[in-house]
Amino acid sequence: MLTFPSGCSLARSMKSSQRISHLTGGGSDGWDVFYRARRMKAAGQPVIELTIGEHDIRTAPDILAAMDAAARAGHTGYASVPGTDALRKAVATRIATRTGVATGPENILITPGGQAGLFAAAMATLDPGDRALFVDPYYVTYPGTLRAAGGVPVPVAARPEHAFQPQAADLAVVAPDARVLLVNSPNNPTGAVYDAATLADIAGVVTDHDLWLISDEVYDTQVWEGEHLSPRALPGMADRTLVVGSMSKSHAMTGSRIGWVCGPEEIIVEMINLATHTTYGVPGYIQDAATFALGQGETPEEAVAAPFRRRRAITARLVAGQNVVRAAPMQGAMYAMLDIRATGLSGEGFANALLDAERVAVMPGESFGAAAAGHVRVALTVDDAAFEDALGRLLRFAAARAGAVSPA
Repeated sequence: MLTFPSGCSLARSMKSSQRISHLTGGGSDGWDVFYRARRMKAAGQPVIELTIGEHDIRTAPDILAAMDAAARAGHTGYASVPGTDALRKAVATRIATRTGVATGPENILITPGGQAGLFAAAMATLDPGDRALFVDPYYVTYPGTLRAAGGVPVPVAARPEHAFQPQAADLAVVAPDARVLLVNSPNNPTGAVYDAATLADIAGVVTDHDLWLISDEVYDTQVWEGEHLSPRALPGMADRTLVVGSMSKSHAMTGSRIGWVCGPEEIIVEMINLATHTTYGVPGYIQDAATFALGQGETPEEAVAAPFRRRRAITARLVAGQNVVRAAPMQGAMYAMLDIRATGLSGEGFANALLDAERVAVMPGESFGAAAAGHVRVALTVDDAAFEDALGRLLRFAAARAGAVSPA
């Protein structure tokens, strides 16, 4: 029979670590409306979900056929932890072709999706207590990922009046004594594509303060205005930049969990050691399917992106037809960030009221940080007709609410 010293209890000894219990920082994360919409839909209510970045198409049949063939051929055992030679080479070739930066397989670690790549990059660059900067608005996992690696997350606001482009002066204020800056372009949630001037400013701050740069580029195939520029291609940046990429958005392979980190060979070697102690690699048949998909060139990537380009045009047309809701520049990614401050509601208040009144679910801007307050993020992820109907309902609802707001 187990016995315990006086005053000791099993319950007290089985507490989780502070590292995991404080992962999200506590408090509401603003996702209550998402979970409520899911409950309503499960109960049979006709909710149109414009919430998460999940394609309304599935992985292409030829990619699935390649996956099936690889599995049936026996590639179902342990795969090489860094990634198969073929996939590492394919990813390196893709990056070198698109950025002009010499890249070889030795610069690539294959990971179980972009999120695992972000975690590996944070673990590789942060020691406990290091300050880690990230741009606000941000993808929801960023602060928790940085905390999981022992970092102290520090948001840097990118404001709507600057089209959500981060400003060098704001970065420079918090850069002293920091270790890492995490950026994302094309940006989720705002749709901003960082221009050459912004990236030059980012590179200047990173260089001046001797920071690592983690560049999340999972939306690099979804650019509607301008062009995607990788900061790794800027002078002096290849040796201090880790680029995170993924097949999820470019090839509608979200459930396959296949991504990568690209960086200097020396740190990739260290990250392979990390992968040995955590993920132990990615299934070989999935890697073979990814290798096949990348071998098809840009045509399938353009086909996956095409619906979002169309729905961006629908958004621009409908928003232009009214004067209550404003759209942030929709330069890239599968989202529109809408300014609903004229309604007098917060983003969270608007999203909840819209769900109740119109059965349309969108994400509150506050879900993605303080800089997105008074906005909602709309995912362009249902078929065109349903999307136009839902966005029309949102705009009419906003107009009605704005009409109810008393003059100051």
